[in-house]
Amino acid sequence: MEARAAKAIISMDSVQVLENLQSSPLELEAAYDTMIDGWCRALELRDIESEGHTLRVTEITVYLARAVGISETEMPNIRRGALLHDIGKMAIPDTLLLKPDKLTEEEWEVMRKHPEYAYEMLRPIAFLRPALDIPYCHHEKWDGTGYPRGLKGEEIPLAARVFAFADVFDALRSDRPYHKGWPEEKVRQYICTNSGKHFEPQVVNVFMKLLGGPTARLSAGFK
Repeated sequence: MEARAAKAIISMDSVQVLENLQSSPLELEAAYDTMIDGWCRALELRDIESEGHTLRVTEITVYLARAVGISETEMPNIRRGALLHDIGKMAIPDTLLLKPDKLTEEEWEVMRKHPEYAYEMLRPIAFLRPALDIPYCHHEKWDGTGYPRGLKGEEIPLAARVFAFADVFDALRSDRPYHKGWPEEKVRQYICTNSGKHFEPQVVNVFMKLLGGPTARLSAGFK
């Protein structure tokens, strides 16, 4: 595992090339964003079951982030963080990531390390540090039962609270080999049940207003 993690981190060496370029800020920003898109595509090609998930959940996250009042200046970092949310899985062995059966508790222990791997990979990259909240904290839960740090309530960065909601919403609405996407009413019930547990209640309240109003594109899961 340490060797795989090291290999994944080394794969970020191209970032150093970008940072050493004598380019304009806009050119560098465009180059970073192109590279991020490439990393995301590589991850989805590795785990074909999640194809399309990253782009959908990124769109939902940006949409919901605006609705909860996150400033427009933060949106580029929200988008980058959402796109990179599973980058730590580069350090997870294929035997676990692609396992068709349920993971054992020991295997889950390894899988739960992917937010920490994301932190280790991205933190040395100055340009991406402002986007770290989502990759590092998207599995934290409002009631403190999440991982990797067991953060609770507003200890969890707002971007990660919004993303955690969008991530689960897309997973429930989408067809996967092991389950069909849930109907809207079942998703609503699950979300309401987990308000104050997995999800921040205020994020749930905003979502419910969006789902029932004229901007109810959310109900279609952005498909």
